[in-house]
Amino acid sequence: MNDTIVEARNLIKHYKDLNALDNVNLSLSANRIYGLLGRNGAGKTTLMSILTAQAFATSGEALVFGAGAYENDAVLSRICFIRESQKYPDDFQPQHAFRSAALFYKNWDQGFADRLAEDFQLPVKRRIKKLSRGQLSAVGVIIGLASRAELTFFDEPYLGLDAVARQLFYDRLVEDYAEHPRTIILSSHLIDEVANLLEHVIVIDRGRIIMDADADEIRGSAVTVSGSAEKVDAFLAGRRILHRETLGSLASVTVDEVLSGSERTEARELGLELSPVSLQQLVVRKTMAGTEAGLLPITGDFADETMEAKR
Repeated sequence: MNDTIVEARNLIKHYKDLNALDNVNLSLSANRIYGLLGRNGAGKTTLMSILTAQAFATSGEALVFGAGAYENDAVLSRICFIRESQKYPDDFQPQHAFRSAALFYKNWDQGFADRLAEDFQLPVKRRIKKLSRGQLSAVGVIIGLASRAELTFFDEPYLGLDAVARQLFYDRLVEDYAEHPRTIILSSHLIDEVANLLEHVIVIDRGRIIMDADADEIRGSAVTVSGSAEKVDAFLAGRRILHRETLGSLASVTVDEVLSGSERTEARELGLELSPVSLQQLVVRKTMAGTEAGLLPITGDFADETMEAKR
């Protein structure tokens, strides 16, 4: 049975001289938690906006539940899209926003929304324009969770929350997802925070998809080898290098490959240290290089300059 609910085919979006999306092909399945990751301006929001009919592609096709979403109430009523900069009428209070959401989302759970408002200590009778940034973020997060829409997009609305509130959001999301499965897309810069939530990871860079794989596949798909530069170079000869750092006679090199058991044994016998690469490190390494796939080595002064520019 085909459980695909979102399909993007050759999506292109031009903004003057910028390619916001460059031939994007994507397929999302029902009842999974996806991470849509990438740098600022990579194309994440543009992609979600097109999928939810809030923007138009220059060319290509976007299908949601087998149809286009634009002016299609049957599709739009099954989608919830929560942005970081979500707008509400100035005279609205959070309770008004929740009542409006209840009219639109057929799976809306007011009891759950009330519990979330208590968890986030949200003043539901205060005017929206009087809320702090964190409280405003909580309004969006609550609507996204309590809507229980079949397809829910979170475009970093939780960035205004402090660390405790963000953890509360992650906990409530996982708990409710377990009881009420649906497809959730989390767009985030806080990769390490959301890494354990994700079942599938999509990384977009300069408008192109550079990674699209199950989280279990990605874990352990790269490794950092450290030790004598001469031994490291000899051991990794011919492999796909993501990043290289050197200090005197020592080197630390990240490779985009899985090492076999015998290769790991060989590395240890050579006195080399093997370190796992976190999802955040992997995304950073793949997107910081000035190449489409991010697989060319970054060496010497260029690596230092690149890292300095990131600080």
